[in-house]
Amino acid sequence: MHSIAEIWVYLEEQPLLWLTVTVGIFWLCQQIYRMAGEFPLLNPVLVSVIAIVILLLATGTPYDEYFDGAQFISFLLGPATVALAVPLAAEAATLKRLWLPITIALSVGSLTAILSALAIGAALGLHGEMLVSMLPKSVTTPIAMGISDQIGGSPSLTAVFVILTGIVGAAIGIPLLKALGLRDPVAKGFALGVGSHGIGTARAFEHSDRAGAFSGLAMGLNGALTAILIPIVVWLFGL
Repeated sequence: MHSIAEIWVYLEEQPLLWLTVTVGIFWLCQQIYRMAGEFPLLNPVLVSVIAIVILLLATGTPYDEYFDGAQFISFLLGPATVALAVPLAAEAATLKRLWLPITIALSVGSLTAILSALAIGAALGLHGEMLVSMLPKSVTTPIAMGISDQIGGSPSLTAVFVILTGIVGAAIGIPLLKALGLRDPVAKGFALGVGSHGIGTARAFEHSDRAGAFSGLAMGLNGALTAILIPIVVWLFGL
């Protein structure tokens, strides 16, 4: 116990405190998620975010102070994204065989994600900066924030929409696809990647390596295509 107390005192004085807390909370949420039979509403990303927000509010910790410690996790997102190419390389033959269905699915999925954001925003009475900030909701955060900045949106607001989209997609994506009778891991993974970017891709890897590989592919391709389509949609609708 004395050793544990010494470790805690050390961490409390270092930015590493919040890195440790973040990893610990996520690990605990993963255990709860598995014990609950992977109940969608107990998705570890969703529960971790809620738990960390409550902890920051309860301790009066500013977000900047939290991020000073937890930013190493954010840094690792880059290498993790690049590493998605490794499992995809093993699927080269499948990729060549399915290039046409993948192209069609990507085009339809990307356009649907943009137009659905536009429809939801309009239905909620959003307009101007808030509406355009919502358009890249299905793209991974760094790309989405860059797109938002270019079309007159708020990158920070876009980041919120992106995270919410990813959490919802990860929570209900697999159960919804199963309910629709979709069994192919390639199709499941690709759908998650297009609809819920990195968080959905992490969920796809929990399903299978094959689903995760194609989810990572979809995430990257959707980011590139969305960057082309959104300015066109903004121009067409006069946003």
